[in-house]
Amino acid sequence: MLFNLKTLLRSAALRQGSRLAVRNFQSQPIVMGISQPEFHQSLGISSTVKSALLGIKKCGKSVQSNVQLKGRHLLTLKDFTGEEIKYLLWLSADLKYRIKQKGEYLPLLQGKSLSMIFEKRSTRTRLSTETGFALLGGHPSFLTTQDIHLGVNESLTDTARVLSSMTDAILARVYKHSDLDHLAKEASVPIVNGLSEMYHPIQILADYLTLQEHYGYLKGLTLSWIGDGNNILHSIMMSAAKFGMNLQVATPKGYEPDPGITKLAEQYAKEHGTKLSLTFDPMEAAQGSNVLITDTWISMGQEEEKNKRLQDFRGYQITMKTAGVAASNWTFLHCLPRKPEEVDDEVFYCPRSLVFPEAENRKWTIMAVMVSLLTDYSPQLQKPTF
Repeated sequence: MLFNLKTLLRSAALRQGSRLAVRNFQSQPIVMGISQPEFHQSLGISSTVKSALLGIKKCGKSVQSNVQLKGRHLLTLKDFTGEEIKYLLWLSADLKYRIKQKGEYLPLLQGKSLSMIFEKRSTRTRLSTETGFALLGGHPSFLTTQDIHLGVNESLTDTARVLSSMTDAILARVYKHSDLDHLAKEASVPIVNGLSEMYHPIQILADYLTLQEHYGYLKGLTLSWIGDGNNILHSIMMSAAKFGMNLQVATPKGYEPDPGITKLAEQYAKEHGTKLSLTFDPMEAAQGSNVLITDTWISMGQEEEKNKRLQDFRGYQITMKTAGVAASNWTFLHCLPRKPEEVDDEVFYCPRSLVFPEAENRKWTIMAVMVSLLTDYSPQLQKPTF
């Protein structure tokens, strides 16, 4: 009886702690300049325990969601509703809190294996996927162009069928998005886009989780993209409006986002009552923005265009002058690797730069993707307000 009472009390305290964590959805809170230790102190440990004890009878089962993603492919966020994307962020925060903050061991992917096809080199995508999948008890297998010649020595169809017979999911980082479509058509397991020339959905999940942790909400934020109309921008355009976020885009002439994607993004903005603007003026795009975002101007495979691109992107570097026209609570994001011509050191290393929490969140979000596609696990934390 005493053992059962102790277990009940501990469970109630954990649930109450979970609610407090999700209330701000921040693992490293930045609230009016308060540090994490001060933030925790301000919560009042004794009051937390007291609330947990008083609330024992009020604690029910963990919150369940009607969203079911098991067995799905993740090729682009265009294919996911706002609620489905929010679910992935909720699950990301849940795993981050339970594993990083509470120190729990969650072998949710024990007995599962993952094929990781990489035509392009990577730091964050590879490391986040390998360590995240292994941390959940699964076995990732890294396959480069030296290990597997996708569509060369073996057809895409044959590759998809063979890998499907040996692993439970395939993450592919490729040049052509059409290769992902082909893999998804032929595979019998979930395919996850680790990056293509058209989209980079798993990066955007990390971006949104980072902003949710920092601001405590996403709805109503204004994002400013200043740079190339590339795969990162495309993924933002396919998802921002679904959260009620506005998007202001500045690209040089000739580097605009894909016209088809722009048309669909305009439709999303109309449906969700948000604003989407495209300009060639970086300062105009930064006006009143909460989040300044940029990326490399020279992606892998574009090295021969370097000199022309550097010339075409003159004036697009994000500096404190750019931030000067943004909102008073502005922050900065960059998916990395970063080059100084894209953003100067003063912005990149300033306290408002979220690039390193953003990089870490690549791990928690890809873990959430894998868990949602391969298991029936539901988040234990209370669902946040987006």
